[in-house]
Amino acid sequence: MLNKNVVIAHRGASAYAPEHTFASYDLSHFDMAADYIELDVHMTLDGEVIVMHDETIDRTGLSHGTIKEMTLDEIKQVRIGKWFNDKYPELAKDYYLEQTVPTLREVLKRYGQANYYIETKAPDIYPGMEDKLTGILDEFQLLTEVRMKNYQTVIQSFSLESLIKMSQLKPGITLLLLCKKGMLRGMTDEDLMKIQMFVYAVGPNYKDLDGELIERMHHLGFLVFPYTLNNEEDMERLINEGIDGAFTNNPDLLRKQFRIDNGEIFE
Repeated sequence: MLNKNVVIAHRGASAYAPEHTFASYDLSHFDMAADYIELDVHMTLDGEVIVMHDETIDRTGLSHGTIKEMTLDEIKQVRIGKWFNDKYPELAKDYYLEQTVPTLREVLKRYGQANYYIETKAPDIYPGMEDKLTGILDEFQLLTEVRMKNYQTVIQSFSLESLIKMSQLKPGITLLLLCKKGMLRGMTDEDLMKIQMFVYAVGPNYKDLDGELIERMHHLGFLVFPYTLNNEEDMERLINEGIDGAFTNNPDLLRKQFRIDNGEIFE
């Protein structure tokens, strides 16, 4: 069961390759042996679930367009590697220039029974996102009882409403609540216990964490996976204070800081 020293590759190995591309996922999954591939999902105008962080293609696509107003065919014309080569010339590679926006199905087909953290991005602007997502995951047999028991397919969101919908659609599904700074500190134990009935972990901003808050979350029954932990000094501090794992753009560095080979294979 993946519940200790967990390395979650944030948008893949996104410190080294263009985020949310096969180049980035391949690096984190095959080369760096991260425990999870982390994905952000959106829906196109024609109802396809695609993987991208932003609601627009402006930043990584270096052009203008809003995902919910674009068809999949239009999205597939976008190349999302040039921005990375331009921003990080020391890491630039020619093949990054051909990287396209993957659909969720394409990712799942490529990596099969890998472990996934999937974030419902801006679910309020994509009606039916949770139904569509559940259907695709069922299609690839990623919501089996064994996988849910072992925390192998996790749905995460800043939207508690979205997580509630996922829980209703698939009772027992593994859920993580992402938390902005100050959110957990502002909640009572009573409120948190209500959430803990269906949410197994919290994902706070790493700047918001200290040993006292980690201990409180553990006492209430949550695992703690902060985002986005990229600095080795911060990694060491929070590991010493008791985090269970973390989201990182640098899976290799986080594995090094945990000082163990914690890869697990499930049949």
